[in-house]
Amino acid sequence: MFSHKKVERNVILMAILILVTVSIGGLVEIVPLYTVESTIEKVRGVRPYTPLELVGRNIYIREGCYTCHSQMVRPFRDEVERYGPYSLAAESIYDHPFQWGSKRTGPDLARVGGKYSNEWQVVHLADPRAVVPETVMPPYEFLLDRLVKTDDIAEHLKANRAVGVPYSDVMIEAARQDLLAQADPDGDHEALLERYPKAVVGDFDGDPKSLTEMDAMVAYLQILGRMVDFADYTTDDFRQ
Repeated sequence: MFSHKKVERNVILMAILILVTVSIGGLVEIVPLYTVESTIEKVRGVRPYTPLELVGRNIYIREGCYTCHSQMVRPFRDEVERYGPYSLAAESIYDHPFQWGSKRTGPDLARVGGKYSNEWQVVHLADPRAVVPETVMPPYEFLLDRLVKTDDIAEHLKANRAVGVPYSDVMIEAARQDLLAQADPDGDHEALLERYPKAVVGDFDGDPKSLTEMDAMVAYLQILGRMVDFADYTTDDFRQ
């Protein structure tokens, strides 16, 4: 065992020991990444986001919603009773970056999809204190006035495919069509739902004539926690 005095006075020895320490630490962090495919639970239903949901997620990140809301239900009784089944890594496999987080000023949103109506979500985002008087959440009424860009949505899907999200060529080719259809009550929902099962379709912001950032945000919130049907699983299914 080297004494501190000997190590501190020998530059070469100290450099060698630092290199060994950093190498061991690096291996401990890097090696598990090569086994990630075998450690993530396999669950049915998880799919890439629709173009509209993806735009909503981008807005969610842009506005910093993740700084007050996590998307991770911990495996504790109180959390499961309040929010629903605990979060699985597989549910976030197509999230870049994932939104699990650890800071909660507001409630966790991992299972918020379908908990409230579209109308409630719009009112809550536009004027939070109208439905939750004690909230400190800022208003996002401006989302009702901002139109969604539709001409570059295919590029967003291509960027996600580059990091591993399995968007097919058909999905990318139909990206703009699917983006418009999801928020259009009279859109081609059959084709959309074939590509993206369980997508919530129809008008979101109360104005079917325009596609706004509010449409996208609500579409994103309404799919959170709804892709996997937990009625098909038991706790034992997720034990390694």
